[in-house]
Amino acid sequence: MLQETTARIVDRARFETPIVMANDEHRFVVGEQLRAIGIDDATIILEPFGRNTAPAIAVAALAALKRDSGALLLVLPSDHAVRDADAFARAIDVATATALRGGLVAFGITPDRPETGYGYISIGEALPEPKGAHRLARFVEKPDRLTAERYLAAGGYAWNSGMFLFPARLYLDELDRWQPGMRAACSEALGEAKPDLDFIRLERNAFGRCRSISVDYAVMEKTDKAAVVPADIGWSDVGSWDALLDLGGKDATGNVLVGDAIAIDTRHSYLRSQGRVLVALGVADLIVVATEDAVLVVPKARAQEVKRVVAELEARGREEGKVPPIVHRPWGSYQRLDGGDRFQVKHITVRPGGRLSLQSHRHRAEHWIVVNGLARVTCGDKVVELRENESTFIPMGAVHRLENPGPDPLRLIEVQSGRYLGEDDITRYDDSYGRS
Repeated sequence: MLQETTARIVDRARFETPIVMANDEHRFVVGEQLRAIGIDDATIILEPFGRNTAPAIAVAALAALKRDSGALLLVLPSDHAVRDADAFARAIDVATATALRGGLVAFGITPDRPETGYGYISIGEALPEPKGAHRLARFVEKPDRLTAERYLAAGGYAWNSGMFLFPARLYLDELDRWQPGMRAACSEALGEAKPDLDFIRLERNAFGRCRSISVDYAVMEKTDKAAVVPADIGWSDVGSWDALLDLGGKDATGNVLVGDAIAIDTRHSYLRSQGRVLVALGVADLIVVATEDAVLVVPKARAQEVKRVVAELEARGREEGKVPPIVHRPWGSYQRLDGGDRFQVKHITVRPGGRLSLQSHRHRAEHWIVVNGLARVTCGDKVVELRENESTFIPMGAVHRLENPGPDPLRLIEVQSGRYLGEDDITRYDDSYGRS
């Protein structure tokens, strides 16, 4: 979804290179996903912790003004779906003209059902120019079912998409007006930021002075410069698994099947497998998602409650609640395949030119088997190169390093054994990525 969002704004005749605001923990997956679609010049700014959208947009606005004193900022959450790209481009045209006339523009989605999971925008009178833009009368919190039905019947309401188009300087001026001190804190956080590989790390203490608040509450609900462009663009914020059921290509019985999934006498269900075969028999209105490390089964009507699942996993100390199946690192990625008492198996991928840190482990030994590609292995004073089907052993406590000197990705299987296998059992002596 990050890739799809970025692909909407790759027209370099119209857009500058993107500015991506991301949490520090997501830095490598963001970088990898962008590189995979040929975006290697994005400005990726890392927040040390979340402070909601108002400070994030402020930092992006400050960064944009360094490029262009008249910058316009198109604000796009990375987890939205837009099915009608042409209609979205036309809406951006109207929003651009509105912003150039001094408006802070929200994109309002034309509703097609009495949705209770979205906030709403009350659309005011039409602006004289440009055609298609309106004053934003007010924001409305997520309604109950009867209220949503009334909004739909009355007209004049739109879903609040969370997408905006702002003159960067005007947004910061309004932020000064309604949130005193936030702009100064963001400016200091960006001014004292440190480069780290392809990323920019905001200064922690200054950014921490920002109040955690959304752009809606911080500015848009207060300013007299708010405008809205109603848009029918096939939009969804994909805020729950059942949204993917609506977006997917349903079969004759209303099912969406992704991956190795089979539905037998099953209706109106979303079945997704990212590995082994998933078979559903005689069920209806279910969401079933099988990833490499977990299986979720939930009635479609309760798909919005998945946060409870994550909270329960974390409360039980389960890694599945906080560690994704594939963990990205600056040199590539690894995926946990299996594990038990005193052993763990991982699939490691090292990109061409990637090299892990020179390191040692106090509590575990490792066996490496090359699946494909070329591995250069340092272990103590020895340096060897391994090819497909060759292997090596790294004793406990040995100073070692893994590199990929070849032109293709290196894939290997790592078997760890020992009394403690945590990721924090690592001592780094030298690191190309500044982690030693």
